[in-house]
Amino acid sequence: MLILASQSPRRKELLDLAGLKYICIPSDADETVPAELAAEDTPEYLAVRKADAVLAEHPEDVVLGADTLVVMDGKPLGKPANEAEARDMLRRLSGREHYVYTGVAILSKDRRSVFTSVTKVEFFPLSDREIDAYIATGEPMDKAGAYGIQGRGALLVKRIRGDYFTVVGLPVAEVVRHLPAEVRGS
Repeated sequence: MLILASQSPRRKELLDLAGLKYICIPSDADETVPAELAAEDTPEYLAVRKADAVLAEHPEDVVLGADTLVVMDGKPLGKPANEAEARDMLRRLSGREHYVYTGVAILSKDRRSVFTSVTKVEFFPLSDREIDAYIATGEPMDKAGAYGIQGRGALLVKRIRGDYFTVVGLPVAEVVRHLPAEVRGS
């Protein structure tokens, strides 16, 4: 059985898109990261923590953990705590490039597949009016970097280089290729 160690609606949609059978068991892993860990290494570190926590309770299954982080100028942009923080993040991203890292851990009792997918994203220059209108949708509030490329945030993005689904939260094609055949159904 495949277990998704997450409640993310976006990750569920992507696994559904791939036609996979799975159940969701959110991880209660401690998401504190060591201070010396580089921002770009954080998603993989947290993906492993999440998957390991669920695997400990379900050792006969295959567990998929994932974590996504927006990084600009080497600094992480997590989920905004409030509208002012979302506004600040979007102003920083305006007209600039940043990277989205999604760490993935696919773990079982006899197999560990861990990797990070990276996509470069460039935003159009944004006016304060555009930023305020986007914040008014509520969409930025639960998203790393204060935007969702799969929603209205798509209107902010000028171009990407890499896997679109990495930005959404799960590089689904790469994930499927790393899954054991019995879980893939092939």
